[in-house]
Amino acid sequence: MKILAVCGFGVGSSMILKLTIQKALREFGVDAEVINTDISDSAGHNADAVFSSPDFIGDLEKRFKNKEIKLYPIKRYSDLEEVKEKVQDLIDSKK
Repeated sequence: MKILAVCGFGVGSSMILKLTIQKALREFGVDAEVINTDISDSAGHNADAVFSSPDFIGDLEKRFKNKEIKLYPIKRYSDLEEVKEKVQDLIDSKK
């Protein structure tokens, strides 16, 4: 499984989100590749899911409109419980 953590510039907040996603995956015992990137480069990746700010979801929907990629809005990138909820949904969708 491949997950993108996306923010405006692909550096600061997406790295925080990436680390939180990785922590959630470890707690669920799931191995996945997590890549942090910016919005413009995001569509160049093949991924199963994209985690990003609710502010970016509309733009990401346009970029991924022809791909079957789940988009997960995350309000607080370092909130493990919020991220775990979305990661659990992604895991369940892959069963």
